[in-house]
Amino acid sequence: MNDLADRFFAAVSAGDEMTLTELYAPDARIWHNDKGTEETVTENLRVLRWLSRTLVDMRYEDIRRYPLPAGFAQQHVLRGELPGHGLLEVAACLFVEVRDGRIARIDEYVDSAATRPLREFTTGRKG
Repeated sequence: MNDLADRFFAAVSAGDEMTLTELYAPDARIWHNDKGTEETVTENLRVLRWLSRTLVDMRYEDIRRYPLPAGFAQQHVLRGELPGHGLLEVAACLFVEVRDGRIARIDEYVDSAATRPLREFTTGRKG
């Protein structure tokens, strides 16, 4: 399970869509607490591609990973430089369900206040 998790987060950081596509089950769903909605793999890849191209020196740090019967949970801090903002730090916790060696579902919990600069960057507005 650790190998899958390591490969997944390395691919996210690198913007490696090919590897991410291989690691996701085709029907995987990704839920975010700050949006309250689920994304398809295609929708999630679009967001991850934008994130990896926008943040400079994007990395996952302070990682704590816990095995679960059907996957794993991971706490981490996503860090990177956001142009026009400076250092971005987003604490997050993900619950990841794995089926047949691929990621079938992610439930992601983030501090919405910490992601505000990302939303402002995409809309060009502050506050």
